[in-house]
Amino acid sequence: MSNERLNFDKNLETLQKLNFQLLYASTSKYEGDWQSLPHTHHFTELFYVISGLGKFLVEDRLITVKENDMVIVNPNVEHTEKSMDSKPLEYIVFGVEGLTFSFGTPDVPENYGYYNYSAEKKNLLNFSQLMLREIKEKKNGYEQVCHDLLEVILIYITRNDQFGIISTDASRMPKECASAKRYLDANYAQPITLDSLAAATHINKFYLSHTFSKYLGMSPITYLIQRRLQISKDLLTQTDYSIAEIAASTGFASQSYFSQIFKKFTGISPNQYRKQNAVHQ
Repeated sequence: MSNERLNFDKNLETLQKLNFQLLYASTSKYEGDWQSLPHTHHFTELFYVISGLGKFLVEDRLITVKENDMVIVNPNVEHTEKSMDSKPLEYIVFGVEGLTFSFGTPDVPENYGYYNYSAEKKNLLNFSQLMLREIKEKKNGYEQVCHDLLEVILIYITRNDQFGIISTDASRMPKECASAKRYLDANYAQPITLDSLAAATHINKFYLSHTFSKYLGMSPITYLIQRRLQISKDLLTQTDYSIAEIAASTGFASQSYFSQIFKKFTGISPNQYRKQNAVHQ
């Protein structure tokens, strides 16, 4: 007889217990009747692509997705999904309240994440399908089973990718925050300060700064910079506008300031980014 004993390393860090609620898990498959429009939720959604091809529009970014891709969209972020007719898109989606994911860097946080988990296909698919079966059958204790399965999925997807998970207040974003976010989304090209944003939205600037950071994971001005950088990246890769034109159209005070901020947040200059990411027709 042979035995192999495997001990846990007491020094290994484990995923802290997170206070979240699984609202739903469901499957969607394109069958010619898909009418998806841009929308938002007060909770996080995780989309795991089972098969097919499609595109996700997250705010102003278009993402092409395929089998084993996962798109994670934080609360209050506008998004929608579209299928390719030739290879219908099918995915499992989880709605989770009380969690926000931290993507990007502290200087340039993102509102969504996009990853491929081909190496974890068997495990993720099995856990996801087991969760769907538990919800459908509703046997005794199925809620706890589904919660624990989701926690296992979260551990798997955070092992190899550099993003964090934050427990957040499960309540909906206050209307003041939503109003400020809409204002920034619509007026990013205008000169905006915390004072002018507070005045435009009729919200006390200290309350606005605190509440905005609490629910969106970043300050209003950081969100504004992120929004401007997202637009500028699209313009760099999809148009032949000059650097000065892009700086002016995205709200930066000057070309030199735009280049300085862009390089600080991305590590490369706008021209380098354009060369590396230009769309070839």
